[in-house]
Amino acid sequence: MTLLSLILLQRVFLVLLLFLALDCSKKLQKEDFLIRILINIFSVQKLNRKLVHITIGLVFMLCWPLFGNGRWAPFYAAFIPGVNILRMFVIGSGILKDEATVKSMSRFGDYRELLRGPLYYAATITLASMIYWRTSPISIAAICNLCAGDGMADIVGRRFGSEKLPYNKNKSYAGSIAMASAGFLASIGYMWYFSSFGYMEGGWSKVIGFLVVSVITAVVESHPISTDLDDNLTVPLTSILVGSMVF
Repeated sequence: MTLLSLILLQRVFLVLLLFLALDCSKKLQKEDFLIRILINIFSVQKLNRKLVHITIGLVFMLCWPLFGNGRWAPFYAAFIPGVNILRMFVIGSGILKDEATVKSMSRFGDYRELLRGPLYYAATITLASMIYWRTSPISIAAICNLCAGDGMADIVGRRFGSEKLPYNKNKSYAGSIAMASAGFLASIGYMWYFSSFGYMEGGWSKVIGFLVVSVITAVVESHPISTDLDDNLTVPLTSILVGSMVF
């Protein structure tokens, strides 16, 4: 084989390697693009789930004055989330199939998850309506810290939570501060909202009480025990327990 033939073969081989490298690069770019699309879709789904988490309870509380002043008003109000408790139980037990509900309310698409967080969420709103109602700051603290506080903790923590807590690497300073702030501000807003209807009296003592409840609840939510048990359970329980002592 002549020197010229060797040079030609070498160049052909280099050209083939170049085309192979370009083809692999395009495939990797396509795969990377698909992965980014999947990540974005997953992030949007989590954001939508958290927005639902924030708004349902808060919007429902806005409607409490519509139930009138009758003796059975809190029970009429509690009936609505109470039906949702039954719904979560039926779907979470596998008796009824509802993929749309499972996707919107579960973290990993497992229908059995509805027997934990979503069930605790509906139970909190039901019991707050039936037992404490709109005349008690405890109902405001429980729902506002669960909805506004816990919801904002996740959203802010994922976006700005680079500094993790020393006792829980899954929680961040930003998320905990956002939870305490959002729960506190929402509680103050609903205190003045219900006081405008004459259901309760606003004042600085209640403002300080809401601050204490929101801060302690945020600390409990950041503890690993909340991850083990479910923060939809520990957050309202802490709000009710601390609220019973400060109000």
